[in-house]
Amino acid sequence: MTHQDQYDDAMFDYSRGDFDSAITKLNAILAADPSHFDAQLSVAMCFYRQGDFATAITEGHKAEALQPKEQLVHTNLSLFYMKAGDKTKAEHHGVQARVAGWRENMAPSPAPPGSDPQLSMAPSAPPPKPTPKLSSMPWKKKEQG
Repeated sequence: MTHQDQYDDAMFDYSRGDFDSAITKLNAILAADPSHFDAQLSVAMCFYRQGDFATAITEGHKAEALQPKEQLVHTNLSLFYMKAGDKTKAEHHGVQARVAGWRENMAPSPAPPGSDPQLSMAPSAPPPKPTPKLSSMPWKKKEQG
C-alpha cells in the first residue's frame, strides 16, 4: 500500500469522525516518511477536532517546520491558538496566513515544463494615440472674421 493509499484511508476515517484511527494511520505514514506534509497537517487537524488544542498546536508547528510559508499551516495554527485562548498568537498566525496568501498571489506563474522562453507572450501593445477632437456639428461652417 502506497503512502497515498494510506493517506486516503486515514482521510476516510477522518471524514467519518474516527479521529483515533486517522491519527494512528497518519502517524504510521509519518514514521515511514517524516516529511509527508499532508499527513502532518492532518494529524494536527485530528487533534483539533478532538478538542486537544495543545497537541494540535504542537503538531501544527511540525507542519510549519516542513513548509513555513504555507498559508494553510498558519490558518490552522491561528484557529488552534484561538480555541486554546491565546489571541496574540492566533493573530500572529492570522497575519502570517495573509502574507502567505499574498505571496502566493504575487508569484509569477511557472513556465510549463519544456517551454521555450523565447516563445513567451509578447508584451502588451502601448495604448492607442488619442484621436483629434472633431466638431460635434460638422455641417456647420466656422464663422470667418
